[in-house]
Amino acid sequence: MADDAADRAADRAAHWRGRRLGLRSGLALLGGWFGVVWKVLAVPPALTDPEPRPGERFGVTLARMAPPDIDPAGHLVSEKYDGVRAVWDGRALRTRHGQIIQAPAAFLARLPAQVPLDGELWLGRGHGRFDAVSALVRRRRPVEADWAQVVYLIFELPRGGGRFDERVARLAEIVAQQDWPQLVAVEQRRIESREALRAWLDEVVAAGGEGLMLHRADAPFVAGRTDWLLKLKPVQEDEAVVIGHTPGEGRLSGLMGALQVRNADGTVFLIGTGFSDAQRAAPPPVGSRIVYSCRGQTRHGLPRFPSFLRIGGEP
Repeated sequence: MADDAADRAADRAAHWRGRRLGLRSGLALLGGWFGVVWKVLAVPPALTDPEPRPGERFGVTLARMAPPDIDPAGHLVSEKYDGVRAVWDGRALRTRHGQIIQAPAAFLARLPAQVPLDGELWLGRGHGRFDAVSALVRRRRPVEADWAQVVYLIFELPRGGGRFDERVARLAEIVAQQDWPQLVAVEQRRIESREALRAWLDEVVAAGGEGLMLHRADAPFVAGRTDWLLKLKPVQEDEAVVIGHTPGEGRLSGLMGALQVRNADGTVFLIGTGFSDAQRAAPPPVGSRIVYSCRGQTRHGLPRFPSFLRIGGEP
């Protein structure tokens, strides 16, 4: 009996030793599997995606609106071009949000390697030119002949050091070295008076331009929106006849939301800004004339950013 008991005890011990060994082997296999998965998932982004993600390498400077009476002293002033913002990171051409722009290889080959640039892809002034260059940028398969007239207008060195006027000087040197008509450094002027600034703005707008940009000459590079870079656009006034009202929603529930108007060209559009709550409660009646402001026209011929100013005939 004692021998039987001893044998049974030995069998139980061997059984549990086998179970422990099996458990260790299973855990070892499981650990090895997790190790492989971890190595795959933990590969640094630089090894799986050699291209920088949007905003990882550098940002872009964004402008605020300039007051109409801004003093240009201390700024460098340039034309505001109506093109597509494009950032060259030294290897690829990208939108300001980081998406790749599929430009022809021959176009990219003329840009300086490893020298970041910021500018606008531009096809010239005039109605429909922005739409044309925007269509080129959206194409997944670029046609080299279609890009033959595209000019890359450069106005900044992303992440560049020093003052803006110093970066402008370096930009001129970089563009001169490339010696390519489609790569142009934007002209930057020093304008010392409000009168001279207004005169140039009028000249640019009369020629079909969009406006002016004012950049503090002593500003360091900064990514994001900043008061060191301002855009100045003309504000135009015109009259229109009220032909209807649309109801307000949310906070404006029970009030007028927008005026439906027709201007002298016969264009019908809505004006939804520029009103006080009292004016929304008792809006200009149908048939009355109003004065509104706008910033030029859209490609469809509608006033851009129309805003109510006053009842027609008021001072």
